[in-house]
Formats: sequence, structure tokens, C-alpha cells
Amino acid sequence: MAKEFSKEELYDAFGELIYAICTIDGEISLEEAKKIEEKLTGYEGAADMMWSFEYEYNNKKTVAESCNKALAVCQLYGACPDYPFLISVLKEIAAASGGISEHEKNLIDSFEQELLSIG
Repeated sequence: MAKEFSKEELYDAFGELIYAICTIDGEISLEEAKKIEEKLTGYEGAADMMWSFEYEYNNKKTVAESCNKALAVCQLYGACPDYPFLISVLKEIAAASGGISEHEKNLIDSFEQELLSIG
């Protein structure tokens, strides 16, 4: 029987994706950090997302590791009304530092397609 994932685990996955979008083009910029704070302030899962983001950062996870783990959690969690919020946040974070790079766009587009296929 498949493991069921909690909303907290889903928000951890969101934090992993936020980490991935910030690091795919190098170091995390001040503009990206400010945008993360702006977008997550007051959001239900903000604490879980930030914990996960910091864990990924402190453990120097690769973009691929973070994305693969997050995608697996989202697929097992199933459809969720928070996915559009996540995609919006990823786009705004990516745009915060000099516009969305090709790598950022590819990551976001790929993940968005995966989420759409979940339902």
C-alpha cells in the first residue's frame, strides 16, 4: 500500500522546489530571498516550506535531487489546490533577479506540466 503524504510533507516539497529555482542559475540572490519572504508571509505552509528550503541549502542538495524528491511527493500526494500558488511563487522568485532565465523557465514549465498531469 502506498504511503499517504501529509500537507506538511507537501509543503516541504514546495520548499525543495523553491530552493531549486533559486539555485538553478547559481547562488541565491538578495532579490530572490526578499521575494520568498514576500510571497510566503502569512501562507499556511510557510514554516514548512522555509524549513525545507533551509535544509536543502544547508545540505547543498543539487537541483536534480530537490526536484526529483519534490515531484515524487507531489505525484503521491495527488491533486492539490495549492499547486497554482506554487507555480506562481516559482515564477515570481525566478523573475525577481534579472528576469527568468532559460534554465528557470525550463524547470518551471516542466514541473507545471507534471503537476497538470496529476490532476
